[in-house]
Formats: sequence, C-alpha cells, structure tokens
Amino acid sequence: MQFRTILTLIALLGSLCGVPALAQSAASGVSASDAVILEMRDAFNKGLSERLTELLPRAQGHVLAPWAAYWELRARMDTATPEEIDSFLNRFAGTYQEDRLRNDWLLLLGKDRDWSRFVLEASKFRMQDDREVRCYTLAMEHILAKVDMSQEAQSLWLAQRNNDEGCSFAVQTYLDSQLLSDQAVWQKVRSSLELRRVSAARQAFDMVAPQASAQWTALISKPEQFLTRTTLSNQRQTQELVVLALIRLAQTEPQRAAELLASRWQQHLHPNQRDWAWAAIGAQAAQKLSDDALDFFANGRPSAMQDAQLAWYARAALRQNDWMRVLNAIEAMTPDAALDATWVYWRARAMLALAPTQAMRQRARQLLQSVAGVQGFYELLALEELGLPITPPPLPEPLTAAEKAKARTNPGLQRALAAIAIGMRSEGVREWNYSANLHTPGGMNDRELLAAADLACQHEVWDRCINTSERTKNVIDLTQRFPMPHKQAVLARTREIGLDPAYVYGLIRQESRFIMDARSGVGASGLMQVMPATARWTAKKIGLTSFKPHQITERDTNIAIGTGYLKLVLDDFAGSMPMAAAAYNAGPGRPRAWRGQTGAPVLEAAIWAENVPFNETRDYVKKVLANTTIYAAMISGHTQSLKARLGEVGPPDGALVLNRDLP
Repeated sequence: MQFRTILTLIALLGSLCGVPALAQSAASGVSASDAVILEMRDAFNKGLSERLTELLPRAQGHVLAPWAAYWELRARMDTATPEEIDSFLNRFAGTYQEDRLRNDWLLLLGKDRDWSRFVLEASKFRMQDDREVRCYTLAMEHILAKVDMSQEAQSLWLAQRNNDEGCSFAVQTYLDSQLLSDQAVWQKVRSSLELRRVSAARQAFDMVAPQASAQWTALISKPEQFLTRTTLSNQRQTQELVVLALIRLAQTEPQRAAELLASRWQQHLHPNQRDWAWAAIGAQAAQKLSDDALDFFANGRPSAMQDAQLAWYARAALRQNDWMRVLNAIEAMTPDAALDATWVYWRARAMLALAPTQAMRQRARQLLQSVAGVQGFYELLALEELGLPITPPPLPEPLTAAEKAKARTNPGLQRALAAIAIGMRSEGVREWNYSANLHTPGGMNDRELLAAADLACQHEVWDRCINTSERTKNVIDLTQRFPMPHKQAVLARTREIGLDPAYVYGLIRQESRFIMDARSGVGASGLMQVMPATARWTAKKIGLTSFKPHQITERDTNIAIGTGYLKLVLDDFAGSMPMAAAAYNAGPGRPRAWRGQTGAPVLEAAIWAENVPFNETRDYVKKVLANTTIYAAMISGHTQSLKARLGEVGPPDGALVLNRDLP
C-alpha cells in the first residue's frame, strides 16, 4: 500500500476514535471527498457508467478509493478488456475489492463459457463463497477434464433458494453426460414447490418436462381438480405430476390432499413417491398445528423423508408428547441435520423420557454435554437439563497492545469503518466480514477476532462487534457478544414502566444489533425496529402527543415507543415472554392462534416455540429468550433459568380480556 494511503488511513482512524457516534449513521455534514465517494456509490446503484468514469479521478487518495475504482470498472465490465480487468486485480491485490471483482469476472466468464480464462482466475479466488462460481467450476472440470463432480453439483443446486445460471448449467452438463438422472431434477421440483418457491420449481420442471407446460399450469392453479380429473396411470411423468399436485393442495388443504392420496392415487405411486407425498402432507398439517399431522406422517417411512419434513415430524410429535416418534424422526435425519443443537437436545430429551436403560441415560447426558453452553437457546437448555448453572464464563486473557494495534492497522477493517462512518453500511459490513472471515483461509484466529471485535466496539459498530466475537471457537467474551449500549436510557425507561431490562436488551440485540438508524425491508425503524403504524398507535397510548414519524430513529423516542409497545403486548399475554416476543415479531393475532383454543394442550414453552409455523418468528423467539437469559446473568451477576422464563403455553384463561386494539 502506498505511503500516502497509509497516512490517510491513520488520520481517518484518529478522527473515528474521537467521534465514535459517526459509526452509527452518516455525519450531518460530509467532506467534499466523502461526497464524491457517496455520489459514486449512488451512480453505481443507478447504473450511470459514464458519470462514474467522470468522477473517478476525484476519488484518488481517498481511503475508499478501491471502492470507487471497483464501481467504475464493474459498471462497464461487459465491455471492459481483459487487460483492464488484470490491471485492476494487480493494482488492488489483496483487497476485498480485488476479490469482489474477480468474483464478478468469474461469473461473466462462466456465463460466456470462456473456460481458458476461467481456469486461470478460479484458483486465485479467495472468498470461495459463491455457489454459482463453484457450480461453474464443477461444470468446467467435467468439460475440460471429464472429472465427475456430479454429486456436489446436485447438492449445491438443491440447496439454492432460487436457481441461477451456473448451477443449472452444471446440473444440465451432468445430465447430458448421464452422470445425473432426471430423478435429481424431480427432487428439486418437489422440494422447491414444497417451500413455495414456484419460480425455482418451474425452472427445474422445464428441464425434465418442457412439453408438460399445460399440466404444470393446471396443477399449480387448481390442484384438487387436477388430482380428481387426471386419468389414473402408473406412467412416470404422471406420477411426478400427481406428487406435485398433492404438495400444492396440501399447502391449503392437507386433509383433502390426504383423502385424495389415500383413496385415489396411493396404489399408482412408487413407494418413494408415496413417502414424499405423505411427508409433505404431514409437514403442511404440522405447520397448521393440526393433530392429524402425526397420522399423515405415519403413512410414510421416515428413512425416505427429507430433513425439512423430518423436522416437522419431530415437532408434531413433540406437540403430542410422543417421544418415540420424536426419536424416530431425529434418528432418520442426515448426520449433518441431526447434529444441529435443536435436534441433539430433543433427541436427548426423548431418550430420557422413554424410561431408558442406564446406558441410554448415559448416552442422553453425553448428547446434552456435547451442546451445553451459552452460545444459544438449546445450548442453555442443555445446561439446565444437566443441572448446571447459567452463568457468564470467565473472560479471555486481556488483549495485548500488539494485538489491538494489528486490528487497528488492518487496511480492510479501516476501510470498513470508514465506509460505515459516512453511511455506506452495506459496503462496510461486506468489507469487514471479508477481512475477518475470508481474506485468509479459515479466517482470523480467536485472538484476532477478539481484537477486531474490540475495535468495532470502540467505534460503537455494535453489529460487527457482536458478530465478529461470535465467531470465536475456543474462547467466549460475553461483554463483546452481549454489549449494553444506551444503558442508562434503557434502565431508566424499564424501571419507569416495570419491564425487565434484560428482556429489552435481548430484544434489541435481535432486532437491530443496536444500530440506531436500522431500517428493515418492510419499514421497521430504529433500535427496537418499530413499524410506522405501531409507532403512531403506541405514541398515543403512552402520551407522546407531539410524536412525528421522523423521530422514530431518535434513541430515546424509539426506546420509549418500543418498550411501551412491548409492555402492552407482555401484559396482553399475561407476562409470557415467548408469546410476547412472537407477537412483537409477527403481530399479536398469530401467537393467539398458535397457543390454541379451549381443549388445546398446555405445552412446555420450548415445545411451543419450536412449533411456531414461521421460520423467522421461531428463530426470533428462541434468540430473544436466550439473549434475555444471558443479559439477566450479566446484569444481576447471578445464575439464571431459561426454563423459568419460558414457562408453559396453552389456551388463554377464559377470564382473560384480550386487547383487540393491539396492532
């Protein structure tokens, strides 16, 4: 790096140390050179290639000049010469921007099937985190050297949320070579449709049945009609179309799908197709919290079911207190899925619940010990199941001056802080993550991660502080992972309205990672991610008569409205923290339905939380409650109980008056 650039970085870092609040949002006024960078970022987002070229000379010497050069070349990459690409890669060697452009270049080379250039660049790609690039690599290796990497190509393709050109091309390459069969493609169609990814399912469908467009349209738009009017047949394509129609119908009417499968189609399907269909119907019924789910699952073989289906099988069995089926479902999962802390914990609980032998009890304890810790929801529950206290672990050895200096002078971390300081949070986060996790194979070691997290904490970039510290493997610094910014404001407000400060901190950590100007894709804003309509309603309820929408990102206003709403929700759910957390995330109407009506079982709240139908809300509830327990231990200095905070969840007391006005 040039001496002038180093001086610029050092000067910037000094200014950041003096004004840490700049890390949370763009300063009210930016320098002329910062303004050039911000204008270039906006021009890049708008596709204004000529304006980028015009502005580039004015960005020279700025700490974020690598970003400026990246935007300018990336915007015209389709017409850039290989020499221009090579010049950029050499000039910015070792930076995030170099590897980012190489990533983009590899995607373009793969799309153009320019394997001679692709093979030269692929080995230099450091991040190695782009599935599409990897798929192009797998296709190239087969095309040039006849290497069979079909199973990895299939695995990457199946794991994609949306199909991309690279993985579709790789799979097609191996299909054409007969190293993959159309069974792999039908699996992709089924799994995508089951996850309601209709576009991805259709793209895969067209690979194996392009002539069946009319049947696809019929089964998607009117699945019941398709199932009742299609002529009975054992022909392979008809069988697959029927399975798809059953999956589609089960998403709205699992009982009707089960009836049609049992009465009309079961004998015409291959055993594996039947197993998939029954598992898909069971999973949809389980997501609707139907007591019929277990009966539907029982019609198929767990060994033939997919991990996502087996997860719902286990959840449905938990709701019914059927520990044998819980165990059967988990033991049928693939090894990687079964190693998730969720299923390690419930597998151990199932073993302990089945009046086991001494050997089984010992095995259950070993499973619990393998996940017990303070790293998450089930890790904390495993500690309690083992009778161990939930207390903060010892802090790691203090960082040395040399370790802090190494982080402070890391060029990538400096650029990341500089970007965040002027409002380029997305770019700053990407560069920070690259520097910490991907710049070198395996990423930073534990001590380097602690030093990087410390640097982020010092600059009040709390999300990077938390996320970086969470990557350590052998040491845990809870003061970094669970910081308490705005402590006096939070404690004063929670004391005033009678709310547990640990609960508020647990929620803020999950909602915004303490980014004051955070804004979600659906419009929630501020530390406590309050929606505009909720903010207006709550402001009136708590007496903030002069509230204006633009105030929602102001710290004290956001805390007042967020805690006010949380208190109202908590009171409406009779103090149930898990249900109030679910209501804060998904609205109060949904957890009211999920708790069941009169006659529904009273569940251990961990089982209730695991059965929340929405993936995001399920994850949210567990993380908020785990966060709350850790914060309570840190604030009080005493051991805590996650189980006590969870309690039980069941139908509402008939005497409970619901606040139907809650938004």
